Amino acid sequence: MFAPGPEEPCAPGKEPVKYGELVVLGYNGALPNGDRGRRKSRFALYKRPKANGVKPSTVHVISTPQASKAISCKGQHSISYTLSRNQTVVVEYTHDKDTDMFQVGRSTESPIDFVVTDTISGGQNSEEAQITQSTISRFACRIVCDRSEPYTARIFAAGFDSSKNIFLGEKAAKWKNPDGHMDGLTTNGVLVMHPRGGFTEESQPGLWREISVCGDVYTLRETRSAQQKGKLVESETNVLQDGSLIDLCGATLLWRTADGLFHAPTQKHIEALRQEINAARPQCPVGLNTLAFPSINRKEVVEEKQPWAYLSCGHVHGYHNWGHRSDTEANERECPMCRTVGPYVPLWLGCEAGFYVDAGPPTHAFTPCGHVCSEKSAKYWAQIPLPHGTHAFHAACPFCATQLVGEQNCIRLIFQAPVD
Repeated sequence: MFAPGPEEPCAPGKEPVKYGELVVLGYNGALPNGDRGRRKSRFALYKRPKANGVKPSTVHVISTPQASKAISCKGQHSISYTLSRNQTVVVEYTHDKDTDMFQVGRSTESPIDFVVTDTISGGQNSEEAQITQSTISRFACRIVCDRSEPYTARIFAAGFDSSKNIFLGEKAAKWKNPDGHMDGLTTNGVLVMHPRGGFTEESQPGLWREISVCGDVYTLRETRSAQQKGKLVESETNVLQDGSLIDLCGATLLWRTADGLFHAPTQKHIEALRQEINAARPQCPVGLNTLAFPSINRKEVVEEKQPWAYLSCGHVHGYHNWGHRSDTEANERECPMCRTVGPYVPLWLGCEAGFYVDAGPPTHAFTPCGHVCSEKSAKYWAQIPLPHGTHAFHAACPFCATQLVGEQNCIRLIFQAPVD
């Protein structure tokens, strides 16, 4: 009666096949109020006990809404393209024994495997931000994974609703391709960016593209919800690779392949790095008190021994009250070591291992939020333009979604070793 969920293993006593994981940008290891059920900051896709994929089969051209309804009520998956009041094309989908399908969206209805809500910059779960209207589609996208090796994962815009339908109304961008099959785009679109060179320290950002309902790749529309589609990019596909970014207009997801995760640092590794840096007993160069990064479980409360840094120069101190300049903004301070004026913020360890491109020590901080990670990870994210609103792009901290500022978007930290 109860079908196993997407995160449940395939067979008892057997290691389940993991296709990959989706990690939501802007969260440092968990949602602010904790991960619950299908709403979490990280979602693993495992091979299902039974295939639930679908593939296109019969196409119907219909002139009455009643006939369209009759087809969509057959209990089969279908996509409806409304061309005008008296013409709808309905594409029926049939069971595909070779694929597993996972759906992502804002809806909490049962067809959605991974519930995603708008990411609030700064990692705060503020009350006012909850009230704003979401731009994420209720049934935003679907990821289809091959059940046989190499377990290729492909992304498609739009997800099937509780009636197993995808409905593209009159106003949605839609068209007939030269080969005769219908396709379309969702209102705010599903954008994808594949990094050049995979998800490694040497990677470079790729170009953002839009994915259609049938999985074709297009250049971006002039604005996010414009009626006119971009140009077809025939040389690119909807196959996800390690480090691919998926933007749902309100939340951005990072795709990590099982192989990529196997070679990536883990939460335990990051905890070991934290202990290692604390064991070196870094000191405040002025107060001479020992500094320590708080444990990963205490990542919201500023603690007494917490390291703080001047983000213009990178000098690490303990918290102190002096250095205010009357001619600067409230958060701007003068560093007692080098007299540079700039933001003075507490440092937080980046705890979401999925965002690290290497296992290097935490030596760099993002500006202006103060999240700390390895040099190569910081420099990688500092160059990635992430969609913001309906047509802007800017780099953001992966751990809290704060827009990055400054010359490099990140700074090398200068710790003082103990004097003794």
